Amino acid sequence: MSETFEKLSGYLEKAMAIQASMVLFEWDNETLAPKEAAPYTSRVIGSLSEQYMEIMTSEDVKKLVKACGQESGLTETEEAIVREAAEEIEKLECIPAQEYREFAELTSKATRVWAEAKKEKNFKKYAPILKEIVDYQKKFASYRAKEGQKLYDVMLDSFEKGFDMKNLDQFFDELKKNIVPMLHDAAERSKKVDDSFLTAEYPVQAQEEVAHFLAEYVGLDFDKGVLAVSAHPFTTNLHNHDVRITTHYGDKIDSSIFSVIHETGHALYELGIRDDLTQTLVGQGASMGMHECQSRFFENIIGRNKAFWEPIYDTVADMFGVPLKSVSLDAFINAVNKTIPGLIRTEADELSYALHVLVRYEIEKMIIEDNVEIEKLPEIWNKKYEEYLGVRPENDAEGILQDIHWSQGSFGYFPSYALGSAFGAQIYHTMKQEMDVEELLREGKLEEIRKYLRDRIHQYGKLKNSRQILKDVTGEDFTPKYYIEYLREKYGAK
Repeated sequence: MSETFEKLSGYLEKAMAIQASMVLFEWDNETLAPKEAAPYTSRVIGSLSEQYMEIMTSEDVKKLVKACGQESGLTETEEAIVREAAEEIEKLECIPAQEYREFAELTSKATRVWAEAKKEKNFKKYAPILKEIVDYQKKFASYRAKEGQKLYDVMLDSFEKGFDMKNLDQFFDELKKNIVPMLHDAAERSKKVDDSFLTAEYPVQAQEEVAHFLAEYVGLDFDKGVLAVSAHPFTTNLHNHDVRITTHYGDKIDSSIFSVIHETGHALYELGIRDDLTQTLVGQGASMGMHECQSRFFENIIGRNKAFWEPIYDTVADMFGVPLKSVSLDAFINAVNKTIPGLIRTEADELSYALHVLVRYEIEKMIIEDNVEIEKLPEIWNKKYEEYLGVRPENDAEGILQDIHWSQGSFGYFPSYALGSAFGAQIYHTMKQEMDVEELLREGKLEEIRKYLRDRIHQYGKLKNSRQILKDVTGEDFTPKYYIEYLREKYGAK
């Protein structure tokens, strides 16, 4: 380690400690904090964010990053850390410090306002703070935009480099062209499938027991992980020895089942990052698209596969009790793979899921690029759901208020879900050529699947971007063809 990089590491260590502190406060805010703590916690988060920015944009750090960038003896990891530091400085130094702090406080407050508005099914309560968030995000994007660059492309770049509106328009057009014709036929066939047993008065205690069992079975190490409850399931981490996931419980057990498997997929990614990378700027997933690739891989490709359930179905059914206990595995698999164009993204079947993401992508473009009025969003949302999925929300909670992302300022995140599904199908295509995935699932040998992903994806953190990972794992650049093939094989005409 050079003397210059060692000096830089001291500053970055302090910056990462502040980031970890903010993560803890945000986790607490979403899970256990009392309602009246929110405005006070927001101020703490605001102060911490300001301190983080002060460190990262200080003249000392900028000089050290520049000096390190000119050195020739850095290791691969050190070079990656310097690269990420330079990118972070570029993002932050154009934003006035006071505005950065105000925005951190605003988003901390907004998640609570969103949760209350959703509970009350009242978008009007949420609209004013959403407008504030949008205004800040547009302003921040304008600070960062290169000449001629669209604001929404700036936001997209934060979550998935190399995928701007032009790329995503082509991607979603390809999905829509192939998915919509399959959707009607698959939905018609699904009308014969009974899934009534998924909705029953299963005790919360039983749901909690199953959630813990499934998280551990998929691979969450509870010596390094936590499972809690929140309004919207999510995963966060302090480092690779402290990764936290949440779920929610209700009268539809498949919602929690697959939320837990999904979030555990995220957790496995963070737990699999190498020790020498964790607690550094490269100690996190390559991108949100690759992160969603891992979560949706476990949720759908693995979790909705009959072979996954063969070793554990009777155990899970016993935990839930009646009526699931009297339902066969085949009936359960048919039910959880049923195609029902519905209202809720997190409960959507695989086939219609991309259309849920498409609605959000198109609305985000309208918000950022077309300056659509915030008050008009519920009606726009409802019309798009009617157009693409043939359903219309009866209230804001099952419509535009169902997702937390905009409260956090995460405009540009949603396309990552569809990209992640496509990344996962591409990786699965290659994985099946190298191992008998279904037989491993039947034998309950998920460790071999986890090892495959850890060795090829997880361990590298942000040393590689998504496209590099795809090329290294599959030998190809990104292509949606394997995702379309996967959906056609599973949901196409029988």
